[in-house]
Amino acid sequence: MTHCHQGRVQRSLWLALLVGLFACTDSSSPNPSARYMDLSHAYDQDTIFWPTEEGFVLESEAAGITTKGYWYSANRFRSAEHGGTHLDAPIHFDEGGLSVDAIPIQKLIGTGVRINVREACLEDRDHLIAVDDLQRWESQHGRIPAGALVLLDTGFAKYWPDRIAYMGTDERGPDAVAKLHFPGLDPAAAQWLVDQREIHGVGLDTPSIDRGQSVDFMSHRILARAGISIFENLADLSSLPAQGFEVIALPMKIKHGSGAPLRIVARLPD
Repeated sequence: MTHCHQGRVQRSLWLALLVGLFACTDSSSPNPSARYMDLSHAYDQDTIFWPTEEGFVLESEAAGITTKGYWYSANRFRSAEHGGTHLDAPIHFDEGGLSVDAIPIQKLIGTGVRINVREACLEDRDHLIAVDDLQRWESQHGRIPAGALVLLDTGFAKYWPDRIAYMGTDERGPDAVAKLHFPGLDPAAAQWLVDQREIHGVGLDTPSIDRGQSVDFMSHRILARAGISIFENLADLSSLPAQGFEVIALPMKIKHGSGAPLRIVARLPD
């Protein structure tokens, strides 16, 4: 083989390698300059659960130097599905709905939208987030995009983990449910999102998508029937922009689960 031919072969190989590298680099590749925000509360003895639930319990099994000279730590925990930062799967309020493990990943990762309703919710603990609140956001930022994960910022995350300030009561048991006071999504607004917008998920920084004084949990039922995931007890959302970020909401994959602890993060471009 001549030196000239060898040079052409080498150049061809390098060109093929470069083309392959560019082909593997697309818009879905991780952006090293992106910033991430954790929107989840940690689980501990202070984690807030519904008044009828025990709460999160962590029990230490081992923590120390073993007889062979290395450190070893292991715990066990018990927890209800619905407590702390968690996901409500559609089956939670829809008999034929998807369980946690069956929700497609594509519906748990998507364009994020933050709708600021802090002023109204902090003035009125029982505020219902209305269609007007959603349309007001759209008048300023444009239509809520298809496949969006909508985050409702009530401002109540600032009260965590004070049960009285956050939920309206620190009492436990079935009788305490009637004493809950916190804002939630108006069923009419839930129906509007289902009928007028093609969202994949909706969440907020309170214990329930239905306000504390709800007795029929209609927003849960409307969203569940439409196959829309619900994220509850989110951490502080105030540093998020109104749009232009991605949400990644990955629950513990509990087979047949009606809900699960959730690690939810926002990915913001630098």
